[in-house]
Amino acid sequence: MQLIILNVVFLAALRVSAWACSRSCPSVCTCTRERSCAVFCDRASLPRVLRDFPCGASAINLDKNNIRFLSEKAFGTLPALRSLSLNHNNISFITPGAFKGLPHLTELKLAHNEYIKYLHTRTFTGLKRLLKLDLSNCNLLNIPDRIFIAVTALQELALWQNHFRRIPGAVRGTESLTRLYLERNRIEAVAYNSLQGLGNLKYLNLQDNRIGVIHDKGFKDCVELEYLYLNDNLLNKLPQFAFKGLRLLKMLNLGGNTLVNVSSTWFSDLGELEVLYLDRNTISHIDEGAFENLTSLISLHLNSNNLTSLPLAVFQPVYFIGRLYVFRNPWECDCKMEWLKEWMDNYELVRDIPCASPSSVAGMDLGEVLFQSAGGACLDPVEQNETVSTPSPTEWTRSTTEDRFSNLISKLLSPKLYQDTGNITEIFRNVSDQSGVNLSAAANVQLHPNNTHHHIVFPVLLLLFYNV
Repeated sequence: MQLIILNVVFLAALRVSAWACSRSCPSVCTCTRERSCAVFCDRASLPRVLRDFPCGASAINLDKNNIRFLSEKAFGTLPALRSLSLNHNNISFITPGAFKGLPHLTELKLAHNEYIKYLHTRTFTGLKRLLKLDLSNCNLLNIPDRIFIAVTALQELALWQNHFRRIPGAVRGTESLTRLYLERNRIEAVAYNSLQGLGNLKYLNLQDNRIGVIHDKGFKDCVELEYLYLNDNLLNKLPQFAFKGLRLLKMLNLGGNTLVNVSSTWFSDLGELEVLYLDRNTISHIDEGAFENLTSLISLHLNSNNLTSLPLAVFQPVYFIGRLYVFRNPWECDCKMEWLKEWMDNYELVRDIPCASPSSVAGMDLGEVLFQSAGGACLDPVEQNETVSTPSPTEWTRSTTEDRFSNLISKLLSPKLYQDTGNITEIFRNVSDQSGVNLSAAANVQLHPNNTHHHIVFPVLLLLFYNV
């Protein structure tokens, strides 16, 4: 008898379950046909959250409604729900436990709710499988330090365009976090513990804040970091070893600050760096060997600074550079720039480096300047009211590419700079920069150092110079 009763109860439960998972689509929404359907209720002028979503819904879109309040367990029980979007509403308060009943939710979007301003410590209780959370543009001044303590799987957190004056303490110790977006806030510093415990972080965006100070151990825990954006802040100097330990970093953006010089110690650990932005600063000096450890570099942006010269020693030992951007600098086209002109000439590069001085060549392109020698030494262009013009083919026979390349190699092999050679390795292939533009990389010939030898890379280089 008991067995019969149990069977009846089980069959009844199946009927309830089947009925619950076959609720009809809300009249103001559109649902896809599959069992694990997606429900679209965006732009429906809803003043509150509906209570009759299909039980099998895997995604619900409630963007651009007039929802103002989320009560406790606001969505009921939706065991199949993976994605929930509430962007562009007027939410001003979220009751603690509002998202209970969504045990498998992996993505939650709350961006552009400009009246939230405050979140309770237990706002995200129950979301143990949440991977992505978007709280961008919500006018948040701060968030509780322990708000993510139960969100143990969180990998991607977007907090851009709020009003944070410091990196929220809530992110500390979020070991699962791999991507953190904090751009367009009011953050003033990266303290020694701001990013504590973020050992799996790969992407960090701090651009367009008010950062004027970075602690020398600010990034010490971010050993897996690959992309770091610090552009458009208020940095005029950096700690000596600001990026120490970031050995996997591929892209570093320091553009749009007020840096005056580039230290030879800044990039000493960045052997995997591929793209470096130093544009839109006030850089007038670069230490010798500043880029010597950037053996993977394929794009260097030095445009829009106060550079007057770019000595060869800055790049020694000379490694491959796929693209070098140096436009909008007041170049002094003297003998210190002769190597760069030969570099351009040898590889038929775009000649677009306008000279600001000396006066005899001001306004000319570096590629048009003639460097003459006396007794084997280069002579600077005459600082008089003389006109320097490019000679016609009958006045001067250009040397062949092979001759000019040999001449450049001879200079690079000068005993003053190099003492020995070693194994040759060809390592570069075609790659793409962050914008998707193909970078054609030429062969790189590298000589590895040992305890007693210097090392060199013969520069079979492809550089592009633009002036916009």
